[in-house]
Amino acid sequence: MDSVRKPAPECPFEKRFPSQLVRDDAFFMNLAYNQAIDAWRRGEVPIGAVIERDGEIIALAHNTVEAAHDPTAHAEVLAITQAANAIGDWRLDGCTLYVTKEPCPMCSGATLMSRLKRVCYAVRDPKMGCLGGATDLNALPRVNHHLEISAGEIMEPECRELLQAFFRLKRIDEDTAGG
Repeated sequence: MDSVRKPAPECPFEKRFPSQLVRDDAFFMNLAYNQAIDAWRRGEVPIGAVIERDGEIIALAHNTVEAAHDPTAHAEVLAITQAANAIGDWRLDGCTLYVTKEPCPMCSGATLMSRLKRVCYAVRDPKMGCLGGATDLNALPRVNHHLEISAGEIMEPECRELLQAFFRLKRIDEDTAGG
């Protein structure tokens, strides 16, 4: 039924420690990047997310699909749930989601449904991204809420390298293990 999951390769990336003095897009994306490293170290696809409101962090999450055995345990969905709990409302008005990779169809839908103000993502996903990559749910004319989108502007090379290295090293490990 289930195949035995091989552990992820060791993570060669180090966390970043941005100054707390300037809470700009780079600051929050660095924290999302750190979440992605945490995901890798736990054997998950390295995607991290942070939600801020008025300069304050209200959610931090990374993928936990493998550990939770839950296909919905994406960084964005987990962060949205945390943020809603933190403010006591499902409407995340005025909040910005920072995520290391463009949200998939499920996560893109969740960003719209939660009424986030803005989504800032580092790496575009031309295969599964749904906020400008493969398609753009935000551009649907009948959607009753639209997001501000910042795509590929902050830490794109670093986040791309993290993702590519994870899958490259995972393939090497699988090839050397005969899998």
